[in-house]
Amino acid sequence: YGRDPATGEPLSDKSKLVAGLLQIFLGSLGVGRFYIGDTRTGGIQLALGLIGLFGTLILVGFPILVGVSIWAFIDAILMLTGSVRDPYGRKLN
Repeated sequence: YGRDPATGEPLSDKSKLVAGLLQIFLGSLGVGRFYIGDTRTGGIQLALGLIGLFGTLILVGFPILVGVSIWAFIDAILMLTGSVRDPYGRKLN
């Protein structure tokens, strides 16, 4: 899907802007990670997000939900800065 003009590294077919925005708005459900193809990390974020969401109904899931939200926000910043790669090791486009 092209090469980075500065380094010559192959680029991913996934956009870092789209991945970062998905992670900002839906990151506690792992959507940004699922978009780039990282199903393991996306699944963990989804599971923790759902546990935290349903746990808030009995007031014990709030810390989990806050934690996964902070993790997703930091993850989004890393995606937008180009620090996260797709599962094949290619830089996000």
